[in-house]
Amino acid sequence: MDISIVIPLFNEAESLPELHAWINRVMVTHGYSYEIIFVDDGSKDASWEVIGHLAQKDANVKALRFRRNYGKSPALHVGFEAARGQVVITMDADLQDSPDEIPELYQMVTQGGYDLVSGWKKKRYDNAFTKNLPSKLYNWTNRKMSGIPLHDMNCGLKAYRLRVVKSIEVYGEMHRFIPVMAKAAGFSNIGEKVVQHQARKYGVSKFGWTRFINGFLDLLTITFISKFGKRPMHIFGLLGTLLFLLGFGFAAYLGIYKLVAVFSHHSARLITERPSFYISLTCMVLGTMLFLAGFIGELILRNSPVRNQYLLDETLNIKS
Repeated sequence: MDISIVIPLFNEAESLPELHAWINRVMVTHGYSYEIIFVDDGSKDASWEVIGHLAQKDANVKALRFRRNYGKSPALHVGFEAARGQVVITMDADLQDSPDEIPELYQMVTQGGYDLVSGWKKKRYDNAFTKNLPSKLYNWTNRKMSGIPLHDMNCGLKAYRLRVVKSIEVYGEMHRFIPVMAKAAGFSNIGEKVVQHQARKYGVSKFGWTRFINGFLDLLTITFISKFGKRPMHIFGLLGTLLFLLGFGFAAYLGIYKLVAVFSHHSARLITERPSFYISLTCMVLGTMLFLAGFIGELILRNSPVRNQYLLDETLNIKS
């Protein structure tokens, strides 16, 4: 199969028939073998009934349904598990992503050698103050922290090699950082394509302003896990050692100062009366706690049954 199109949705009954017809038209025109995987994220409207009618008429339509609303990341995760196409395309169900972009995205992966191609909605039809400006700031922060030069990391229109989506686990709200997870998994050939952004035709946006706050916190999480998830001692041990040495240095200075004062018969305040004593003591305690946190993290990691789940690219003459 050439293409699997994974479409997570929530309360998009009005747009589904038009989206399905549009995708079919593009696929038939270019002669692709394909499947359309709708993932209903617990919709409260008639979305599931609409999908059922589409599936009766079109054998290429497949669907999964959550019992309640879990979010876009779990929807993508189960869609990726079900995908079988050589290239996996993700897009939103609100008609703001154009299926006409699919052929070029497919060629960039199959012929251009990219592992992942992310869409860039250079011209947007959203509110400038509630979406466009926060999105630009958000993506700028992403580029600086992740080192991946994408202008629109949160764009729902993306193309992947099949082995990319089979090698990552999308959980929580981490769908915004799939390129970061792909890079951490060894798929560093990441491209970008300017795509057309359609004005919303039906319904309203399902995402509020809190996504920017949650997104920043998730970025910190995924950056930390990708760099230190397999070696927690490297970060906690380093910080703990530095902090302990800083506190120990202060304490040693205070002790030497007090001894010099005593032997030279100069009056000096008690060490416990100096604020620097409590600062040094706090540094040593925090340093010890951080070091122990890294040590415990290493113990957990070394005894975890998944510690050896490393991703192999290819094998020769190895029987499973």
